Amino acid sequence: MNDLQELEAILVAHAGREGALLPILHDVQAAFGYVSEDAVREIAKSLNLTRAEVHGVVSFYHDFREAREPRPVLKLCRAESCQARGVEAMAAALTDNPRVAVETVYCLGLCSVGPAAMIGDKVYGRLDAARLGELVESLA
Repeated sequence: MNDLQELEAILVAHAGREGALLPILHDVQAAFGYVSEDAVREIAKSLNLTRAEVHGVVSFYHDFREAREPRPVLKLCRAESCQARGVEAMAAALTDNPRVAVETVYCLGLCSVGPAAMIGDKVYGRLDAARLGELVESLA
């Protein structure tokens, strides 16, 4: 299945659904890793919205990417509980790391076992600098 067919399948799956824009964008992001300008155009056409309306939603939410990220994305929790357990020092150590794209999130729901991070759909708790370093190294 090519990208256009996959996009069409996503749009068909949500046809007639009230408030379909965000679920469609999440499915497109999951399928392709980003929401392209072509996808924005097709989504807008399908939902009878302007491209500006769809682009506004894509650019507002930090989870949506407008370009493909070639590196794995590590979402690092920087909420208060993880801050209290030293996540800021770990975040500083990841600055400019070529192996991973780091995104800040505020709560992965693992407050009792923080610091926490997420890669894809997998969540990791009880991180320290060594364990986080091993996790990043395993991504390459």
